[in-house]
Amino acid sequence: MTIEVVLLTQPDCDLCDRAKAVLDDCARDFPLEVSTVELNSPRGQEMGRRGGIMFPPGVFLDDEPFGYGRLSERKLRRELRRRVGVTS
Repeated sequence: MTIEVVLLTQPDCDLCDRAKAVLDDCARDFPLEVSTVELNSPRGQEMGRRGGIMFPPGVFLDDEPFGYGRLSERKLRRELRRRVGVTS
């Protein structure tokens, strides 16, 4: 089971760069397929409105909004474990 992750970004965004690094780390432990979408693109604007993303970075897991702003690796890993059925 692959978890599809979409990261809404914008250029010159330090929090976006940090979120990419967190997702790269998590992808070593979980079956993630990560893509990025510019928040200012038509698709990014639609996703941002639908998910209540106020500013980048925004993260969607399997097309569901997960959060925006500073990405918490602990919170993300907890959710990924839940989605893949890992209980430890």
